[in-house]
Amino acid sequence: MNHELLVELVRDGMVEGGHHGSVIVLAPDGTTLFDAGAPDAPMYPRSTAKPVQATAMARLGLRLPPAGFAIAAASHSGERMHLDAAAAVLGGRSPGELGNPADFPYDPVERDAWVAAGRAPSKLAHNCSGKHAAMLATCELTGWAADGYLDPAHPLQRAIAATFEDLTGRAIDRVAVDGCGAPLFATTLRGLATALSKIATAAPGTPEHLVADGIRRHPELVGGSRRDVTAVLRAVPGLIAKDGFEAVQVAALPDGTAIAIKIADGGDRARRPVLAAALALCGVRVPPGPENLRVTGKLAEALAVGSP
Repeated sequence: MNHELLVELVRDGMVEGGHHGSVIVLAPDGTTLFDAGAPDAPMYPRSTAKPVQATAMARLGLRLPPAGFAIAAASHSGERMHLDAAAAVLGGRSPGELGNPADFPYDPVERDAWVAAGRAPSKLAHNCSGKHAAMLATCELTGWAADGYLDPAHPLQRAIAATFEDLTGRAIDRVAVDGCGAPLFATTLRGLATALSKIATAAPGTPEHLVADGIRRHPELVGGSRRDVTAVLRAVPGLIAKDGFEAVQVAALPDGTAIAIKIADGGDRARRPVLAAALALCGVRVPPGPENLRVTGKLAEALAVGSP
């Protein structure tokens, strides 16, 4: 994959390290405003696919309050509010029915407190528990068996795959297994940005809008009190955004302008300055992250001239 150098680590004026990756910025009509690297190469979207998965469940008839759709699209930190929101989606079902692994909270502060209290790993504390709770709720709604709901051949996962292809505008390149046990569908950064643009601009009352509305109303549930994705959602009115493991990021403005990012080495520290730079190309300013990390190459050149 032909990634490009996007971010440099600078110490006392000298470049100490760098992160390669790819990025794309799409206009509301789907045309390319900016790209670098390999935005059309297949990649795993990891948890940035969650808004698409939540949309698929809404298309199947799942109706949740905004907080429910926010936690369904979340990679949450494991704070009390997240556990409560995921439990609310579960309803009367037991957390033991969740197909994701048991884990400690994702947030280091919460995890340390959890361990200090002598608490064991919990399925509800896993950062993907909201998505899995929504999957169980959708199975109950549709009358599908909950057993095997993570099998790619299960009707729920087939429906999610169909929505994934519809929103990305391309066939799924490969099916793998994500860290939480759910099917993981490979796409491209262009496809990922296209999908989020459609969700961000969906008309009120549509399944897509239910998901976007949840993310916009409850940014604290999408990430957490100490998470940069939550800070960006709060800082930019109408934005919807999702981060994912291996340094993947997707974001879309209310007008449908959309951004998708992949840092090649999975170095999450590089994701934030690239997102800030891509948003700046769209006329939106957010803090770029640590001062010793700077964007470089084609992305820095575009910023210098003030437009893609």
